Amino acid sequence: MLKTPLDDWIAAKIGLPPGALPRQAIESYQLARLRKTVALAKERSAFYRSQLAGIDPDGIVNFTHFAELPFTNPQDIRANPYGLLCTPQTEIERIVSLQSSGTTGEPKRFYFTKEDQELTIDFFDYGMRNLVGPSDRIMILLPWELPGSVGDLLKIALTRMGAHPIPYGPVYNAADAIDVALKQKATSMVGIPTHVLRMARNRSGGRLKGLMKSVLLTTDHVPDSISRAVEDAWGCKVFNHYGTTEMGLGGGVQCAARSCYHMREADLYFEIIDPGTGRPLPEGETGEIVFTTLTRQGMPLIRYRIGDLSRFVPGTCPCGSTLRQMDIVRGRVSGMKKLVGRPLTIAELDEAIFQVEGVLNFQCELSEDDGEEILTVDVLIAEGNPTGKDALSQEVQRALYQIPAVAEGLDGGRVKVAVNILDTQLPISKGTAKRTIADRRPGAQDE
Repeated sequence: MLKTPLDDWIAAKIGLPPGALPRQAIESYQLARLRKTVALAKERSAFYRSQLAGIDPDGIVNFTHFAELPFTNPQDIRANPYGLLCTPQTEIERIVSLQSSGTTGEPKRFYFTKEDQELTIDFFDYGMRNLVGPSDRIMILLPWELPGSVGDLLKIALTRMGAHPIPYGPVYNAADAIDVALKQKATSMVGIPTHVLRMARNRSGGRLKGLMKSVLLTTDHVPDSISRAVEDAWGCKVFNHYGTTEMGLGGGVQCAARSCYHMREADLYFEIIDPGTGRPLPEGETGEIVFTTLTRQGMPLIRYRIGDLSRFVPGTCPCGSTLRQMDIVRGRVSGMKKLVGRPLTIAELDEAIFQVEGVLNFQCELSEDDGEEILTVDVLIAEGNPTGKDALSQEVQRALYQIPAVAEGLDGGRVKVAVNILDTQLPISKGTAKRTIADRRPGAQDE
């Protein structure tokens, strides 16, 4: 099995020859960069000048000491994004505004210089080399028209590699996307999980079987059930990428082992913390992802709480990389709901519902009527699905019964499950919105 290309890329970035990347060298580099980042932020950012008052950057001698620094929270950015800027606005190349689902008021705004975006292009270049090479033609199913958008940066990276990018955009018409893939002789694609699934389960999706070498799913957490469906439909290998706008779009990507992410450790330092106490957790324990930028100039972030859940995986990857392994992100801290007092997550719903043949997407909602909790699931099915609506509804209900909270609620007569099979379209995400469970019960705080 080939080692992830990220190893030699990171080795070069920290001044080591190819094939030589000891863990100690990575951590020494990261500590030095953390000190520089803290010094830069204190000097140039009004927010961090106040937030880190009394902190001596040279006094950060180990990661335990660094973990004593305060967190940066999404509300800090929403309240005063300009306060986190470390360069004049004339040097800002791109501004991205994010409005979280269920949130009103000011969006979060993130600022990137040309150099910041170059770091992302460089990561995309080497991160994609595990999936594709110069002979490949890669369909980009992500927003790409605006300069500096994720699809645009990926297009630049693939061109730099010598591969042939095929910019397309989010999949609103699966049949058209399939036609373009065939006409352009695509051998790989990068897209949003449910968008690629729409193509794989389209009535003409089978025309791509044997033509797709690899698929990279990104922008949202990736259910195993979707990966399996795409692999079964096209006979290709499906890889998973993790990255957010806050990180600069790239955070980690799977290697040939396709088990965990290898992280972008030359540009980002990651921690896993207990969401309740803020205490750093050891390898193997699931908690909230926190990251610090190591090389960003425009708007560095220090101990930023991203809200996603994962864990560091102990041991060495089968590919032989010395980079940290992070388990696949399955959901968010705020995304966990309670049904009859038991946890219920969108990840559980994803795995259960997407395994049903013909399902393309769904929306779910929790409500209450006269003391009875109700789980309503609206399911969009593929055009021409031979299974009748009643039979498909029963199949989805059986799939939902695999989830412990749903099974307990149904067995105890405390939960009603309503499955609606839709002929009309559900809203199609362009990639920034995260899938959630809408909670309409009295007193609930929706994400």
